[in-house]
Amino acid sequence: MNAPVATWSLFRPSSRLSAIGVSEILKITDLATELKREGRDVIVLGTGEPDFDTPDHIKDAAARAMQAGATKYTALDGTLELKAAIRAKFKRDNGLDFASDEITVAAGAKQILFNAMMATLDAGDEVIIPTPYWVTYADIVLIAGGKPVLVPCEEANGFRLTADDLARSITPRTRWVMLNSPSNPSGAAYAEADYRPLLDVLTAHPHVWLMVDDIYEHIVYDDFRFTTPAAIAPGLRGRILTVNGVSKAYAMTGWRIGYAGGPRALIRAMAVVQSQSTSCPSSISQAAAIAALDGPMDIVTERCRTFEARRDLVVAALNGIDGITCRVPEGAFYTFASCAGLIGRTTPDGARIASDTAFAEYLLRSVGVAVVPGSAFGLAPYFRISYATSTAELEEACRRIAAAAGRLSPGELA
Repeated sequence: MNAPVATWSLFRPSSRLSAIGVSEILKITDLATELKREGRDVIVLGTGEPDFDTPDHIKDAAARAMQAGATKYTALDGTLELKAAIRAKFKRDNGLDFASDEITVAAGAKQILFNAMMATLDAGDEVIIPTPYWVTYADIVLIAGGKPVLVPCEEANGFRLTADDLARSITPRTRWVMLNSPSNPSGAAYAEADYRPLLDVLTAHPHVWLMVDDIYEHIVYDDFRFTTPAAIAPGLRGRILTVNGVSKAYAMTGWRIGYAGGPRALIRAMAVVQSQSTSCPSSISQAAAIAALDGPMDIVTERCRTFEARRDLVVAALNGIDGITCRVPEGAFYTFASCAGLIGRTTPDGARIASDTAFAEYLLRSVGVAVVPGSAFGLAPYFRISYATSTAELEEACRRIAAAAGRLSPGELA
């Protein structure tokens, strides 16, 4: 009698997953979790999520919606009421006029990106993504059959894409350029003067569309003036998708509501994709999102000031450590610091710090601080810290990082 075949051995993953692995962020998180289970005191600075709770007026709106029976399916890509709130937001904050059928709502901004890529990419179509970048951008492109074209953006230029680099990266197969401002992971933001040369390049290439991720729009510092490309290049409005959501500014990551405004033909195509995946977003979350977008901004402004104070604390502390330098970010809640000055040094047990990944692992194992290496975001040797955590934890984490760096011995430099 033949031995039974193990069920798992019959599984065959799709070929589209072959180029997509477990992200470095998850690997670091898993290791941090393992160390915590062992009783280690670990400070995790890898989470891209506000540590604040959702404001009460938003939670109250969700409760009222439930009590009123708003618990059924809604229109596929958002209720008319939520679309009205989104239209008002775009007009109020960005000077953009969208009709209802130029607005789409999904289960998070990530699904908006996914819908757009699935609706527009054919096999081999190229998508230009400046690095450092949020890794999900490239993975979504790959799942949709496209080809991510990663363009390194140097710290000397504020981690921003230049017009020359953009022009050199465009080919006849280029379908999209993806921009994120303020950026995850660098916190870099594009002012109007930074955008204009890029928009001039796109004007000369009418086959290329622009997707802008504005999810950190309301988390900016030092009087930085946020703008979005569709507002300053009306001639390109017909090929720009402006993506946003309520996750970051309103501390609503778990509510899963993202939205976008763009050309109605694209919005219709994205609705087809959504209709065969999640269908409509949560009815309760949509009611909460209306309250967020229509409600007062005082608490958002207050929390932004808190983030700014944390940014200043972390940047100053990192720049005080020999071998580490840190640019001051314009927005979001991340620092993206260079550890180039530590590469080649050796740990107390004789191990060589050969990369930013090795440095991140050294920090976690030696002093219990979890950061994400810049190589995970396509640019080394850097590391990302999320300062969306308490001031006390940030102070302690920076003290530990300084102590760990101070214990490294000079070695043979690479």
